[in-house]
Amino acid sequence: MTGFSARTGQMAGGWATLQTLIDADGSAAHPAFAPLARSTALARDVADAVHALCLLHGRHPGLLDHALRRQPKGPCSGWFEDAVAGFAAERALVARLTSAVGPLPSTPGQAESEATILAQRHALETLAASDRQGVAMGASVALVLDWQAMRVLVEVAAERFGIPCPTSQLPSAAESAMVVAAAAASPSVERAMAFGAQQVLAQHRGLWSLLEARASARNRA
Repeated sequence: MTGFSARTGQMAGGWATLQTLIDADGSAAHPAFAPLARSTALARDVADAVHALCLLHGRHPGLLDHALRRQPKGPCSGWFEDAVAGFAAERALVARLTSAVGPLPSTPGQAESEATILAQRHALETLAASDRQGVAMGASVALVLDWQAMRVLVEVAAERFGIPCPTSQLPSAAESAMVVAAAAASPSVERAMAFGAQQVLAQHRGLWSLLEARASARNRA
């Protein structure tokens, strides 16, 4: 990734805020996520989760692609380019896994569920296209960081269904911390980054809540 220097105060501020958000509101903190990421999860629930991830993040262009197109050349460009390339590989992995897990499990309210996930996808794309400086950056970093948790589910599912799972090539947490520091030009930009991150995490929480409700509906059917 293109190198740049990070200012200590900015790293402590903006990065600490994003880390706190991930810890409190990231996918790993949702009660429905951990059961899905276990090898003992019901196959139909895993299949449902994989299909949902593919619908939300498996299409091109995605959040990172849209954000890169609007990102001016500068110290953050290298991070964005690495994130886009890394997520393209993740997208391909999820597509292969979606094929391997088979069709969606029969679930009441399928059309409504699909409409909800498509609305979530649109919300993510809107964040990436925001004219408010810092929103797209915060959203992009939140996706990369929260994908670390979702990657656990993907890896467990890949092993279960016999799909090779290469190492993630997304930027590391250290690289993301540096780009947050470089982008934090002012307190208002830090607030915008936090807003973008919060909105991405809200969509992810909504996804896990939807999958939890779908599993409950299947059990009642």
